[in-house]
Amino acid sequence: MTSIDEPIGRRVARWRARRRLTQQMLADRLGRSKSWVDKVERGVRALDRYAVIQQVAEVLRVDPLVLLGERRPPPSTGVGRLGGVDGIRAALARYDVPHPTVSVAEAGRHVAHAWLTFQHARYDQVTRLLPRLLPEAQGVRQEQPELLVQAYRIVSSVLVKLGEAELGWLAADRAVAVAGGDRVLAGAATISAAQALRALGYDRLALVAALSAAHCIAPAWEVVAASAVYGTLLLQAALAAAGCGDAHRAGELTARAAEVAARVAADDPNRTGFGPVAVDLAEVVAAVELGDARAAVVRHEQVVRRDAWRLLPAEHRAAYLVDAARAYLRVGDPGGAGRVLVDADGAPAEVRCRPVARTVLAEVASARPAPAGVARLAALAGLSR
Repeated sequence: MTSIDEPIGRRVARWRARRRLTQQMLADRLGRSKSWVDKVERGVRALDRYAVIQQVAEVLRVDPLVLLGERRPPPSTGVGRLGGVDGIRAALARYDVPHPTVSVAEAGRHVAHAWLTFQHARYDQVTRLLPRLLPEAQGVRQEQPELLVQAYRIVSSVLVKLGEAELGWLAADRAVAVAGGDRVLAGAATISAAQALRALGYDRLALVAALSAAHCIAPAWEVVAASAVYGTLLLQAALAAAGCGDAHRAGELTARAAEVAARVAADDPNRTGFGPVAVDLAEVVAAVELGDARAAVVRHEQVVRRDAWRLLPAEHRAAYLVDAARAYLRVGDPGGAGRVLVDADGAPAEVRCRPVARTVLAEVASARPAPAGVARLAALAGLSR
């Protein structure tokens, strides 16, 4: 039996040796660098994204639970499971084009309401809205394709949140197809596609997709409608580069995004959330992905003191705080991780329903003694033992 106290990187190294694979062979099969594998095995780089753990486990032909030290990931049923995903799946499986059931104006109001509900992290409500919203947006596609692109983007975003990234990527891919030759609209859809690909552990594919879409927009990025999309694509590319272990490229891309954020108007018709504070948050998350958790913590504690931080949507803040909690865990500060998770619970569904967040919460709750407030939060999330 494997000890739960053994670093996950050591388990990867042991199973790699059992499968008679060199570090280079494992890297090639994962689509990553030998340096990435070496850092994981030595514990220099954290392996804490469940999608990536699943990918490594598949190559090593072991159950992901073996790499996790026989600790089960947070359950996907019960408190942490939201209903409605099956209804969304059924709506995506419809290939007929429904007749319009509402006017373009009414469909637009419904899409805007779904966006706001998502940004308030009310995922249970969003999953109930989407099975009806999709056919409404499909019905007015000829008159207003942008509404269908937005509907698919909302679908993709909430599915990625709920651990259904494969289905989320499908929705994002459809959004790109509907956008057609509209480069800005296609770029907005590609943001969702890159997020889904990153959630699946396909950082290199996400990097290529985001950079390609950004390149298409680049000649006209100073146009208000394009600037936020362009900047967000750069940030998605930066995070993907960080996921690939490419610190230099991640730094270059966040620097370019910062230049865009400093020069554009605060207008965001595509609901990207882009701006100077979004760049700051991306730098923190990139540092976490690159294994520089101490720098991430220092940067985080500076960012959250700024007034602009509190103006972000609840979903954006809470999702970021989960990543900040990962940084605190990596520097051996479960108390700090607990504090930011309790703050993130201001948007309860983000912490209690997202599989990624529940994984972090379970790790923090396992500390002895558990940080203040975390035991209660774990109980509310159904993770108490």
